[in-house]
Amino acid sequence: MSANSTDVPNVLIVEDEMMLRMRAVDLVEDAGFHSIEAVNADEAMSILESRSDISLLFTDIQMPGTMDGLKLAHTVHNRWPGIKIILVSGQVRPSDAERPVDSRFFGKPLGMQQMIAELQAMVGAGALKIVPGAVIPAVDAASPAAASIEPPRLSAHEAVLSAENDSLRVLLEQAGIDAKVLLAQAGIDAKEREAADKLQKLILGELHHRIKNTLATVSAIASQSFRAAPSTEHGQQAMEGRLAALGRAHDLLMQISWSNASLTHIFSGATEPFESQGARRFHFNGPDLRITSGAVIALAMTFNELCTNTTKFGALSVPTGRVEIAWTIDDDKQRLRLTWTEKAGPPVQPPERRSFGTRMMESLGQQLNGQVQLSYAPTGFVYALDVPLGSLIAAA
Repeated sequence: MSANSTDVPNVLIVEDEMMLRMRAVDLVEDAGFHSIEAVNADEAMSILESRSDISLLFTDIQMPGTMDGLKLAHTVHNRWPGIKIILVSGQVRPSDAERPVDSRFFGKPLGMQQMIAELQAMVGAGALKIVPGAVIPAVDAASPAAASIEPPRLSAHEAVLSAENDSLRVLLEQAGIDAKVLLAQAGIDAKEREAADKLQKLILGELHHRIKNTLATVSAIASQSFRAAPSTEHGQQAMEGRLAALGRAHDLLMQISWSNASLTHIFSGATEPFESQGARRFHFNGPDLRITSGAVIALAMTFNELCTNTTKFGALSVPTGRVEIAWTIDDDKQRLRLTWTEKAGPPVQPPERRSFGTRMMESLGQQLNGQVQLSYAPTGFVYALDVPLGSLIAAA
C-alpha cells in the first residue's frame, strides 16, 4: 500500500499477550517486513485511521476491548479491502464463512517457518535478514503451484509442542468420559447430569484455552531465549529462568483462583529467588493493590528480567549493591508510577544492543497502556513505569 514499491511492507500486529506479541514481531521481521504493534482492536483502529501504509493485519481473535479480533478483521476488510488479513487463536477456529474473504487462520502455537512462508506468500518476498541459507519462495497460496510445495517441517521444539497438544486433547476427552461415568454412578438424574455436563464442558474448554496459551507462551520464551544467545548454554539458562518466573506467576494465580493478586506479593515473589541469604537487597515502598490476573504474568516476567540483569551486570553484581522499588498512586489522574532504582553498584553503561530483556521491559508499558523509561545513569540503572490504574485494577 506504500507509494514507493521499494519500501519494506508494514504489518500491523494486534495481540494483548506481551510474550506472544513479541514472538509475532520476530516472525514478521524474520519474514523481512516492518512490524507495528497494538495491544487491542481499539488501538489498532487508531493506527489504521492515522496511516495508509499497512499491508497486512496479523491479529489474535480473543482480545479485551470493544471488539475481538474477528470483528476487527471484518471491519478492516470492509474499510480497507487492500489489507491482507491473518487471524490466529489458541481457542476458537472460525470457519471460512465466519472469516473475511481471502483471510487466513492459524492455531497457536505458531510454527516459525510456516508463518514466514505464509506472510511472504500474502505480502511478498520482503527483505530476509535472519533466516540464513533458506530461500522461501513467495507463492500465491491459491495458485496450482502452491499445492506442490511441501509443507514446512516442524522444528524439534515445535514437534514436542504439537505432541503435547495431541496428548492434551486425549486427556481432556478422557476426562469428559470419566466425569460422565462418575455422575451416572452417583445416581444424579438426567437434568442434573445435563447441567453438570454443561459446567464440565465450560471448565474443560477454559482449561484447554489456558494450556494452549501457556504452550504458546513457552514456545515464545524458548524462541526468544535462544534467538540472540551467545551460546547454547546461555540460551538454556535464560530459558530456564524465564520458565521458572512464569511458573511462579502461575503459582500465585492458582493461590487466588486467577482473580486479583497483591502487587506486593508479585514483587516479592519475583525478587525472592535473587535475594542473598542473610542480606536484604531489595527494598519495597508503596501501597498494596489488587492486580488483575491479566497483568500479573506481564509484571512477573518483566521483574524477572530486571532481577536477572541487575544480578549479572547491575547493582546486585557486587556485594554492596541494592535495589529500591517504590510506587505511588496519583488519585487525581488515576495512575500508578513505579521506579526501580539500582544503587551502590558498578558504573553503568548503556547496552550496545536492545536485548530480549530490554524489549520486554519496554513492552510492559505498551501492555498496560502506559509508558516506560530506561535510564542508564552512571550512578545506577533506573526503570520507570507510568500506567493508568484502569489497566491494573479490575472494574468493580
